Amino acid sequence: MIGHEETMRLIRLAQEGDEEACTTLIVENTPLVKSIVKRYLGKHVEYDDLLQIAQIGLLKAIKNFSTDFDVRFSTYAVPMILGELKRYMRDDGYLKVSRSVKSLSGKILKYVEQQTQSGATEPTVEEIAEKFGIDVVDVVFTLDATRLPVSLYETTSDKDGKETELIDKLPTDEDKKMVNNLILKDMLSRLSPREQKLVVLRYFRDMTQGEIAQKMGVSQVQISRMENKILEKLKALYEEK
Repeated sequence: MIGHEETMRLIRLAQEGDEEACTTLIVENTPLVKSIVKRYLGKHVEYDDLLQIAQIGLLKAIKNFSTDFDVRFSTYAVPMILGELKRYMRDDGYLKVSRSVKSLSGKILKYVEQQTQSGATEPTVEEIAEKFGIDVVDVVFTLDATRLPVSLYETTSDKDGKETELIDKLPTDEDKKMVNNLILKDMLSRLSPREQKLVVLRYFRDMTQGEIAQKMGVSQVQISRMENKILEKLKALYEEK
């Protein structure tokens, strides 16, 4: 795992033709690239094909990034990768959440509905994770993975008769939220399962340190120390992006 300064150094070397530096940057950013690809699988499009296209976007980001920019490399790279994927998928016409994510989301929602209709309390994130054999973080992101049910490249006409694709109407704030979510998931995936659970309980379910301590069977002091350690780790990971 490399820091911001090392990333900038490698980018400069890669732009000068250093293949080893370029390879290192690709390897370091592969988890982020894969997280993007998994969220944008199109109809009849293979994962490996999308991965190759995403890598092209990453290479373009490495080539065009200026180390004078006051931004982290990943903040610049993610939109470049998304742009390559969107261009590649224009012929297909649809951007979709992967079938597995969509299927799992449907199963989770059905399970929650069945539980509440039977008179039981709504299942917790941990109970859902245990039921489906997945991590609590994956539950959160699976349920958050909602997408437009129409083609993003469907053409519409405005009042002046000018044709516009739906993708051009997506608000900037949504683009920023999507980029931030991808970076966040990449960072959380680097935490241990225990650390991931604490983050979900504390920041997604707004539980107090005392409540978390009781749930995890440890003291509040231990939770406080663990949270501080996690925040330091996340800060370091964020600064590397």
